Amino acid sequence: MLHTSNLVCCRPQKFNSLTPTGYIELTDALESAAKNKTVATVITGAGKYFSSGNDLSNVAKAGIDKAAIKDIAEKSAVMLEKFVSAFIDHPKLLVGLVHGPCIGIAFTTMALYDVVYASDQATFHAPFTSLGLTPEGTSSYSFPKVMGPAKANEVLLLGKKLSAAEALECGFVTEVFPADTFEVETKRRLELLPKLAPISLKESKILIRSLDQAKLHKVNDLECKRLIGMWQGDECLSAAAKFLSRK
Repeated sequence: MLHTSNLVCCRPQKFNSLTPTGYIELTDALESAAKNKTVATVITGAGKYFSSGNDLSNVAKAGIDKAAIKDIAEKSAVMLEKFVSAFIDHPKLLVGLVHGPCIGIAFTTMALYDVVYASDQATFHAPFTSLGLTPEGTSSYSFPKVMGPAKANEVLLLGKKLSAAEALECGFVTEVFPADTFEVETKRRLELLPKLAPISLKESKILIRSLDQAKLHKVNDLECKRLIGMWQGDECLSAAAKFLSRK
């Protein structure tokens, strides 16, 4: 019997950035993992990155067609709300194995994991104010709660990139391991999970999450609604165009 569901962001040639298809696939995978008999769900990335976050090419390709941009923005908000909700509502122990850069939505949803193991080469970055965007993944609420308001503002408003050591210091990750022993050390910890009482583990997570679950869904809804306008704004469209021109 498998004790964990292992989900891998597997688009290494594009740094595991998430396209609309990628969002849907990971949402479906989380929902499927929630229903199986494993005790935990483990997420990692293929290649050198955990994930570079949202693939901006979808917005950039809409060009200056305002109707097309509006349609993409509205559909993206629905997709994002469902994606983040899958993290909020996931009933199993959710473990992140972050071996490299973790950016944007991959970073913001990380606050919804239960355990995060990071390599000392991992970094965490939410460059929203450089891209003409606002926080997502419930980070406008979860980051101040986890990191404290001062550090969260530095990360979300000023675009501060956190090293693994800084993420550990502010309570965002559970443990940090040297890159050359990361796989061995995380495997060793995952092998301990079957020794935990599964019903106790599940019920304990439900209790912990229930204290914030309604609030997290409300924040998710507000963030997604705010992003509909931001995605249509000149700042975001300019940043998306620059992104596409570099490809």
